[in-house]
Amino acid sequence: MSIIKFLTSKVFFKQLALAAIAVIVLCFLILKWLNITTNNGDFETVPNLKGKSIDIAQIELDENNLVMEIQDSANFNPDYPKYSVIDQDPKAGANVKENRKIYITLNPSGYKKVAVPNLVGRTFRQTKPTLEALGFKIGKTTYIDHLGKDEVRGMRYQNRNIKKGELLPKTSTIDIVLGNGNRPQ
Repeated sequence: MSIIKFLTSKVFFKQLALAAIAVIVLCFLILKWLNITTNNGDFETVPNLKGKSIDIAQIELDENNLVMEIQDSANFNPDYPKYSVIDQDPKAGANVKENRKIYITLNPSGYKKVAVPNLVGRTFRQTKPTLEALGFKIGKTTYIDHLGKDEVRGMRYQNRNIKKGELLPKTSTIDIVLGNGNRPQ
């Protein structure tokens, strides 16, 4: 039998029709299976977790069939309590599938500590922007007898001298001791 006669025969058209029906039935079964296994149309609403403790956030996520994934803590935010949620992804009110991971960012226990550089011998004009760039605040400035006018002679934190490289919490207030330009007596 030649190929042209086979392509125009009843046997070929029967086989072609059976194959088409089989593909349609298979597609229908796969789509039904996907609807059942993926819970098509079933969503959970993400609760608002901002400002809540990690324990309460875990309870709320469990009630909504969601999974908590803690990301690395961010910079300390004084507007939120320690170890509370300060950000979440996806945002509150979003519709997601059950068992979806909700990524949360926690507020650390305090500001991170920053090493204080050795600024003794530098001018106040150099010292102030250096400390502010590191996140410190400038407190009181006091003067002592020293030839270098406005030269840093020391730094203090909470009424004690600061050593070079000492770690202080970011946003700490540092008092500066400067020379007044007079000879020491």
